Amino acid sequence: MSFFPKIVFQYEVEEYLTKVFRNNELITALGTQEAEKKYQSLLSHLSHPPAFTTVRVNTHLASVKHVKKLLFEEIQKQFKGLCVPVLEHPKLQDILLIPVIGPRRDLKKYASEVIVGAQCGYAVLRGAHVYVPGIVSTSRFVKAGDLVSVYSDIEGKCKRGAKEFDGVKVFLGNGISELSRSEIFSSSAPLKGLGIRMIEPVYLSPSFDNVLPSHLFLQNLPSVVVSHVLNPQPGEKILDMCAAPGGKTTHLATLMHDQGEVIAMDKIANKIKKIKQNAELLQLNCIKAFCYDGTKALSVEKREDKQEGPPFLSESFDRILLDAPCSGMGQRPNMAYFSTLKEVTSYQPLQRKLFTVAVKLLKPGGVLVYSTCTITLSENEEQVAWALKTFPCLQLHPQEPHIGGEGMKGAGLSLDQLKLLQRFDPSAVTLRGMDINSLQDSGEDDLISLANKDCIGFFIAKFIKLNSK
Repeated sequence: MSFFPKIVFQYEVEEYLTKVFRNNELITALGTQEAEKKYQSLLSHLSHPPAFTTVRVNTHLASVKHVKKLLFEEIQKQFKGLCVPVLEHPKLQDILLIPVIGPRRDLKKYASEVIVGAQCGYAVLRGAHVYVPGIVSTSRFVKAGDLVSVYSDIEGKCKRGAKEFDGVKVFLGNGISELSRSEIFSSSAPLKGLGIRMIEPVYLSPSFDNVLPSHLFLQNLPSVVVSHVLNPQPGEKILDMCAAPGGKTTHLATLMHDQGEVIAMDKIANKIKKIKQNAELLQLNCIKAFCYDGTKALSVEKREDKQEGPPFLSESFDRILLDAPCSGMGQRPNMAYFSTLKEVTSYQPLQRKLFTVAVKLLKPGGVLVYSTCTITLSENEEQVAWALKTFPCLQLHPQEPHIGGEGMKGAGLSLDQLKLLQRFDPSAVTLRGMDINSLQDSGEDDLISLANKDCIGFFIAKFIKLNSK
């Protein structure tokens, strides 16, 4: 049941993806018709939000049961008594799942319109209110307190401050304007803060603005799986090579009971600042964050004894997470993807540079987990095939927990190797909406199964380093 149009790509990227999802191995295994059906289903899923909001509990500060109770009370307050359950996951015991109600097709549309940018729009579809920087235009006479219909300019063609917009726009729901048009577009100073308080969103998800900030971390389900697969132990030295914004970094520290050392690196200073803020908010002390390019993190010279940060000597880390920069095609919702083919294909060589450094920094017997939030073969299964050929010291290893599907055919990996990989593919389930009646009729096991599948597109591979050669 598609509510929004399928995601739109630039022509050359669409051609590229079509070849990926019609590769010979896949066609031989599934048949042309089934392969095409899965691909079209994936495109539809990508333009819609996942079926569940996932939050990770900071178990360093509170128990899951305690936070679950607080969160349930908060959701009831936000949803005005509507009984939406908060579910615990049987295999990921530090997350809570909240079903998303929608799409709601019977909402009235108001004459006063507010147009927001695409990224703001995607946040609204996942439960956020509209903040002033995200507003691109409003109807001529919008005043504070007005009921307005909110739309997303998914193609980025609306001019800032326009009084009407007839381009491609997607209805996100209704809200109450906190400010007048003149205040929103005031030239005296750039405004911050709440612009539109959403009261009837198309997809009903809880807002987490200032909700239990030190106890909860909004994180997609596969992103939580990654840290469990790495399985860091208290006292170990862990490297998170491309760590921003710090969700996985703080999760690793929590799983280690804040005992040991988690080194977080990112080459953008503002992102490192955000990691440090998150660590402080969650009261985690074992995290050390450094602004550094991961491709240069291997030291070729002797280090000073007291040097904490990069570059590091070879074989310095017990476990390494390489959540690599990627084309990000698995992120949901996304209705228009603007990157060029040149940009999409630029990630594979960068990922290989980072991976090569990671292998050298890993101790013999250590664990390396590679992950992306994209759907291509070149950034996922092809990287695994390349790694196994390039580094004889690496061996693919079973993952625990294994919640996603197996790897995708097309990179020449064996069936046994594909089974060791995790590819989260939202097309594995039928795209459907959820209303309060269907929610109440669903068993908890069925809801958990849906949450495992109807999430973002994601990929995980786990390697063990057998020796230092």
